[in-house]
Amino acid sequence: MAPLELAMQGLAVFGLVLFLVLWLMHLMSIIYVRLHLHKKRSEVKQPFAQLAGVSLLKPLKGVDPNLISNLETFFTLDYPKYEILLCVQDQDDPAVDVCKKLLGKYPNVDARLFIGGKKVGINPKINNLMPGYEGAKYQLVWICDSGIRVKPDTLTDLANQMTEKVGLVHGLPYVADRQGFAATLEQVYFGTSHPRSYISANVTGIKCVTGMSCLMRKDVLDQAGGLIAFAQYIAEDYFMAKAIADRGWKFSMATQVALQNSGSYSIGQFQSRMIRTTACPGLKPSSAHNNVLHHSFIWMMIILRGYLPRRFRRFSGCL
Repeated sequence: MAPLELAMQGLAVFGLVLFLVLWLMHLMSIIYVRLHLHKKRSEVKQPFAQLAGVSLLKPLKGVDPNLISNLETFFTLDYPKYEILLCVQDQDDPAVDVCKKLLGKYPNVDARLFIGGKKVGINPKINNLMPGYEGAKYQLVWICDSGIRVKPDTLTDLANQMTEKVGLVHGLPYVADRQGFAATLEQVYFGTSHPRSYISANVTGIKCVTGMSCLMRKDVLDQAGGLIAFAQYIAEDYFMAKAIADRGWKFSMATQVALQNSGSYSIGQFQSRMIRTTACPGLKPSSAHNNVLHHSFIWMMIILRGYLPRRFRRFSGCL
């Protein structure tokens, strides 16, 4: 057998293995979602009144058409004890006016506005959040991006997952219904390729966490040096999760998704986002290898068609 033909047959087998792994990931994700993400709201793990207090850290920069409606959902959370810490870097940022409007509309909600940030490293999100983190009064901190929209019981769901051995609770990223092709593209991606990798990674023990909605133990972060310790990294979510895992804490996924509802979206923004996600493949294994797995079936068919013995091709029928 010629070396080239032998090499191509080896690639064909490799492609077949990747294809089977892909479908195993798919099946694993479906089973997990059916068992974990489709629970009745009445199934709670802790008495409502005994849920721990939560400090919500909200990094804000700029205004999009959905910002005020997204942000308002956090002021109407049904939770016994929490505070909202709104963090804006620049005094002239239009997000300041949005925050002041909501603070005036909901005077009975424990909420504060921090303006100016604190330069502690290269990560602008951490710089923005530092004053809020330093002023947080509860031992659970919830870092949640500006484009996220929540339901009244979202925080209750997160807190219920924070059991004795859990140090971090995260939400599966998804996208709200919006108009336009770019919105549909985002929803298809976050409803197919991304959750398959995200869920299967977490089920198999790979710590795959996105920082758009994470509830964490503040004392554990403080043991790792506090929020300032992660300002030297761009992928702060990965390193915070790693620090928590290295101290023996487990992760849990909320039964509700982290619903992205940004009012600013386009094909170009989606492409830029995907580039940023895969820019550091060593940090997020599931994201880095997803494209290889996703396209393995196409390569397997091509290689099988061109290089496997004719007897096998006749047996397979479709080749």
